[in-house]
Formats: sequence, structure tokens, C-alpha cells
Amino acid sequence: MSKEAITVEDMLATEMNAEYLGLPIGLLMENAGRAVAQEIAARKKPTRCVILAGTGKNGGDGMTAARHLAARDFKVSLILIGPEERIVDPNVALNWKLVKAMKSTVAVYEAKDSESIPKISAPIVVDALLGIGIRGSIKPPILQAVKIINRSRGFCVAVDIPTGIDANTGEVKGETVKADLTITFHKPKPGLLKAKKYVGKLVVSDNGIPPEAEIYAGPGNVYSVKRKRSPEAHKGNHGRLLIVGGSETYTGAPALAGLAAQRTGVDLVYVAAPREVAQVISGYSPNLITLKLSADHLIPEDMKILEPFLNQATSVILGPGLGTRGETSEAVKLLLRRIEMVGASLLLDADGLKLFGKLRPRLRVRYVLTPHSREYEILTGEKLLESLEQKVKQVKETARRLGAVILLKGNVDVISDGKQVKLNRSGNPGMTVGGTGDTLAGVVGGFLAQGINPYDAAVAGAFVNGVAGDLVYRRKGYHLLPTDIIEEIPPILENPASLKED
Repeated sequence: MSKEAITVEDMLATEMNAEYLGLPIGLLMENAGRAVAQEIAARKKPTRCVILAGTGKNGGDGMTAARHLAARDFKVSLILIGPEERIVDPNVALNWKLVKAMKSTVAVYEAKDSESIPKISAPIVVDALLGIGIRGSIKPPILQAVKIINRSRGFCVAVDIPTGIDANTGEVKGETVKADLTITFHKPKPGLLKAKKYVGKLVVSDNGIPPEAEIYAGPGNVYSVKRKRSPEAHKGNHGRLLIVGGSETYTGAPALAGLAAQRTGVDLVYVAAPREVAQVISGYSPNLITLKLSADHLIPEDMKILEPFLNQATSVILGPGLGTRGETSEAVKLLLRRIEMVGASLLLDADGLKLFGKLRPRLRVRYVLTPHSREYEILTGEKLLESLEQKVKQVKETARRLGAVILLKGNVDVISDGKQVKLNRSGNPGMTVGGTGDTLAGVVGGFLAQGINPYDAAVAGAFVNGVAGDLVYRRKGYHLLPTDIIEEIPPILENPASLKED
């Protein structure tokens, strides 16, 4: 099988990204159902076929397959497992309405509970009960439906995945459909490659998802980094971010990063800056907690001030407006060692990147570098190549060599951890205004502080920052400010699925 496996999380993100690009989920469902019918028809002559469909999207695939099989002269019966009131997805509801209207060619039965599921006997039985997103043991009435499928002697076809298998791990808990044929979509899921005795022959069908849905960042990548909050959560449970930056010239940079980070949902943000700079930052917003350093720039003696907060930090942003004096360079050496000791994740931006390029440390932490083209050259000593394809290869290799995640900022951002690569094309020319790089650092750092892995944090952060800029542009044109971008972050995070590409 030539296609590389895709995790459940990445598959769901890819589907959401495809919808963002303009591909309706209903069309994916149509393509999936047609593929199931084609695979069955390629193996079996028209005969009796029973489809057991759940009330979710996997059931919608089964309903679509019923329509296509009936058009190929199969004698189709469709049993809905669960009351139709549980159908909430509009695409599933549409397909349910369609099969109910096919009174001459599809026999439809609604089994509202376990006791009302009829016994089945047919040459072909289709499992369209649950999709890849289900975890844990299955429960009635689906459980009873699985038992009925397994007791039938028909040729068993599973839609996307046999019900009962964990799509990521292949783990099986309790009763699980044992299929003769499994038709999965877009790419195989890891669990299908491990639970072969339940899967039978595996067919990977193209359901029309464009490659761009995986190549480019989108709302699915934002949805992937969202975290539910427990009602019992306490202050600090959702991250503690320390930002070290600012100088007599640059007071706004660390403040913008801090305010953007707060909008991602991180609980506590500390901004460490020279004393006078910290006082100015305090005036920007009462929401920021400022730590006043001892000089007009970061010096080694400031470690005494920073250590208590470093010990608690889940992530550190180092660099916005920091400056690159000799004493600051020495302080950064000490700071990096301490970050390694406490195990916090790290984002290096602006002057932090320049100092990193000078010091060339081998870091044993999870870290993100956010250079633009000139900073990339300072960071690596290499000139950035011209074409996007060349940049992708170059950034990927640099990320692999450094053991870092690199977010190369540009007209099209390139994000890589040395193995994976994602591009981001959200954003607009108005974002050349100063401060938008600081908001990007804040968003990515905020995700890092909440425990998101660096690659996912960088991909989601690049997209969020760019889309926020695009939303501002729609209202204000090229007159946007970085503070405008910060205000757009919460609605993007709350409902990424509502976004549509221009």
C-alpha cells in the first residue's frame, strides 16, 4: 500500500481544512458512499445487501452507499441503529431523507433500541455504524448491531473502519466487527494496519480531498490544539508563560507577545523586562504581570529575579525587543541552561534568534525558532534559497539538524520539525507593520505553554495570526495594527470551523 498512514487527529484536521478550501463535507460523504458501492459491485453481482448505519457521519456514508447500490440493481435494506432524532449532522439528515424516499428500491428500517434490531440474512452485510473518531468500548444499541453482523454469514464490508477498532492503535475492546473487506478513505489509519484479522482486505479510496488540505495549515490544525477545560481547573493548570524581552528602544514587543498569548487561553503570563520598560508595559495593560529587571538590559545578575518564575514556567519566549549586548548574551547562556533544567518549552524570536545564531547552543528542550529570511541567514549562516520548493527542503534540513521546529515567516510561511512540513498562506501585505511578528510569537508561545507540541503549536499559531490579520484587513484595509490582530484571536479559536478561505 503506497499511501502513508494518517492519524485520526490529522485526518479530522484534513477534512476540516478541505471544507475551509471550499469542499463541502456532503460531497466527501457522496464520494465515500459511491466508492463503497463501486468496491462491492466490483466483487459481487447484484444481490441482497443489508446496511447497518449509525446516526453519525459513518452512517451517512452507508446511506449514500445504499443509494448507489440500488442504482446498480442491488436489493438494498438499510437499518438505522438508533432513533432518527439522534441524527444531528445536516449531511446525514439529507441522506437519511433521500433513502427514506426510495420506497421502491431501498427497504428502510429504524431500530430505536437494541431489542428492535432485526435479525439479518443476506449475501452482503455492510458495517456503517461508527467512524474513526470513536474511542473505547462500544455501547448498546451499536453493540447489539455488531453482534448481529458477526453472526450473519454474509460477505462483510466495513465503511472506513470495522466498528470496535481504535483507528490509531488497532486496539480492540470487546465485541468488534470482523470484516472481509474494509474501504477506508484518503489514507489508511494506523489501527487498520495493526488489526488485520478484523479488517480483511483493505482498500484505500480517494474521496476527493485536495492535497492542499494537508499541505497548507487551516482551521483543522487550530481545532487540533484546542483543549477542554475541566470545571475543577485551577489557576496555572492551563500554562504559565514567561516572556523575557524589551529594552530602552523596544517596549511594545514583549507586551504584544504577552497580550497575544493571553488570548490563546494561557492562565498566567509574566513579562520580564528592564525596570523602566516594565513600568511602561504595566501601563499598556493591567492584565500583564511584569517582572522588573535590574538594569536597562538583561544581565547575568537578573537570573536571581527570573529563577522563581522559570521554575514554574511551562514555556518561555525569549527575544522580543531584547537587544544583543555582550552582557545580554552571557545572561542568555545562563537562561538557556536553566530552561533545560526545568524542562520548559522555548520559543526564540527576534533578538533571541540573533543570540542563538551567535551562541550556537545544542539545546535539550522542545523549542521553536521563528525567523524571517534575514534572521534565518543570521541563524544558520546560510543564504535562503529562492523558490518555495527549495526553501521547504532547506528549512526541513535545518530543523532536523538543530532538533528544533522552525517557522520561517514569509509570504508563505514554512513550518518544519525536520520530518514534517506544513505551509501557511494566511495573512496579507498589511502585516508588514511592526509588531505582527510579536503577536505570532505570543500565539505560538501561548500554545506551547498549554502543553501543545512545538510543531502543532507553530502550525496552528501561524494560521491563527495570519487569519486574524485577514479579518482585520476586511474591515480596515491596510491600516491594521498588531493590537487589532490580538482582538481577533478569541473568535478564531472558539469556532475555527466557521472560517472560509477568501
